[in-house]
Amino acid sequence: MERWRGRVALVTGASVGIGAALAVELAQLGMKVMGCARDVEKIQKLAAECQSAGHSGVLVPFKCDLTNEEEILSMFAAIKQQHRGVDVCINNAGLAHPEPLLSGKTSSWKNMMDVNVFGLSICTREAYQSMKERHVDDGHIININSVCGHHVIPHGEVHFYAATKFAVTALTEGLRQELRAENTHIRATSISPSLVKTEFPLRLYSNNPDIKARVFSAYKPLEAKDVVNVVIYVLGAPPHVQIGEVQVLATEQKF
Repeated sequence: MERWRGRVALVTGASVGIGAALAVELAQLGMKVMGCARDVEKIQKLAAECQSAGHSGVLVPFKCDLTNEEEILSMFAAIKQQHRGVDVCINNAGLAHPEPLLSGKTSSWKNMMDVNVFGLSICTREAYQSMKERHVDDGHIININSVCGHHVIPHGEVHFYAATKFAVTALTEGLRQELRAENTHIRATSISPSLVKTEFPLRLYSNNPDIKARVFSAYKPLEAKDVVNVVIYVLGAPPHVQIGEVQVLATEQKF
């Protein structure tokens, strides 16, 4: 990770869960971390904690709604002005609504597409353009995907969410192919964890107290730190090593 010290990383969805843990870890390792989310106050608190802890890097909070392209473009413009541009883009932000295919709300389906697919794709495009215009040839774009992007789990509430994550799987491989066609050494990686002990599944089942109460009881889930460790491993791989996809499963995971 030494070669990333002082470089700029964007982490979306950095206010809680995996994103928050990632932002703090990268700042501790000496990176300039641009952490964005709608709830910027939580990132501001994390940034203060990083400063108090004496981390060699810095966490810079950005308020950004990934369903709004203008806000995304404004954020990238501000990063360019203040820090020259993005060297690492970690598309971590994502959401799920319990909306089955046979009875789900169209507005909820659109919201999942806006964040999980369009927001991710816009950030990817802008990050690549930032790298290209500065002749950065060793950048990295990492998509925090899900096992739901590889396996259709027999639970109607997550079928549309799974469709958005299957899209992330295809987008990551498509990105890798396009980067190769451009003769660049910028790398693309999809990291697909199974159930992680964060607020994410609790929000998903917030209207179903029975499921919410036992969501983590079937087996020991992953911790956010487990996913962070995989991201650090991927970033730390030698420049000639392309890690395209990593599935991170809890030991007792069943489909």
